[in-house]
Amino acid sequence: MNQDMSILELVRHASFVVQLVMLLLLVGSVASWTAIFRKLRALRQVKRGDDEFERDFWSGKSLNELFAAAAHNARDGGPMQRIFASGMREFQKLRERRIGDAATLLDGARRAMRASFQREMDAAEAGLSFLASVGSVSPYVGLFGTVWGIMHAFTGLGALQQVTLSTVAPGIAEALVATALGLFAAIPAVVAYNRFARDIDRTAIRQETFMEEFSNILQRNLAGQQMAGPQFGAGGM
Repeated sequence: MNQDMSILELVRHASFVVQLVMLLLLVGSVASWTAIFRKLRALRQVKRGDDEFERDFWSGKSLNELFAAAAHNARDGGPMQRIFASGMREFQKLRERRIGDAATLLDGARRAMRASFQREMDAAEAGLSFLASVGSVSPYVGLFGTVWGIMHAFTGLGALQQVTLSTVAPGIAEALVATALGLFAAIPAVVAYNRFARDIDRTAIRQETFMEEFSNILQRNLAGQQMAGPQFGAGGM
């Protein structure tokens, strides 16, 4: 009896539709865990890259040195470094055009950083919609498999003249496996989605704060441009 009621036996004896639902949920669960591990690795790389650049930024190096390093490490650097490089690149282009209006220079740098920031956020949020879909749809898919399995079981029992628990239990158990698989796929996806959304929000706040601080540094350097000269730095301001 125990062997007949094992999970593998229940899956093997389930109807074709229920087996198809179980396969779909299993594939969704595997894809969800793959997306979770990829996102964990990506967010760790983002945090590590931002930590390294922020440490260099406040170490006292000149902005020109930081910009040269950011241009050299465009692919390997973190999002904050690329945001800084976008703002600095636009700032220098406007200066090369001999635009002397401070408001125009700052506005151009801010717009370039904002566009780069949006691209970084889009990359950070990639895959979250899939986790949200798995977390919200999987229980209903499992419930559909359960309902179909119970209907199939009771249809088969209708031909029997005597129904006992031993004849009802296997069919009901087969159907409930689909619900269990639906929850198995949904719960990790929902937990991971909530954590990743929180981490991305924190990263966004950190990068937005950096953009404001960098804008303030550019504004101070523009105000004291005649005394500071072309080489100006982030540290010591």
